[in-house]
Amino acid sequence: MSNTAEEVAACLLQIKAIRLNAEHPFTWASGWKSPIYCDNRKALSYPAARTLVRDRLVELVREKFPGAELIAGVATGAIAQGALVAQELELPFAYVRSSAKGHGLENLIEGEYREGQRVVVVEDLISTGGSSLQAVEALRGVGCEVTGMVAVFTYGFQKAIDNFARACCPLETLSNYQAMIALAARSGYVRPGEIERLEEWRISPETYK
Repeated sequence: MSNTAEEVAACLLQIKAIRLNAEHPFTWASGWKSPIYCDNRKALSYPAARTLVRDRLVELVREKFPGAELIAGVATGAIAQGALVAQELELPFAYVRSSAKGHGLENLIEGEYREGQRVVVVEDLISTGGSSLQAVEALRGVGCEVTGMVAVFTYGFQKAIDNFARACCPLETLSNYQAMIALAARSGYVRPGEIERLEEWRISPETYK
């Protein structure tokens, strides 16, 4: 486990951006039952957590995508973090809506961009990757060169891995489900008997009850 993965997981657990409950699962909008609820936007309410996430995302962009010319956030969860990252990197910022605005200029992408511009997309959470990759395709559709995506956390679903591979979009995340579970088990955040259930969910979330 990398130091960053553990550091970020510990932070998200501490501020309750991540909540775990294997006995009484949460229900997602998709209808899936889940022992985890993750809302990384909570980090914005805690200055230390907000700074940690921003700084680690900045480090990730500098290390993995040093040629970035534009930072693009995925609406709405990654708009604030994306803007913070862009500010720190002294780069332009834009964000991608889930659908085109229904009035005015009917923009799908808000902000300035140009054809051929190298873009790094910022996302807060990766589940299956579907909505995140819609933002990638929107940017590619206007001629931008998406060099990759950085995200705060991923559940590590095989479906997401396959989706990003098909889209030819490199994905780098600060932390992940496996790192978080290992930390939660070691620190006593969850009982030993719950670990197996938590592992079962990640392997087959659509059948979890």
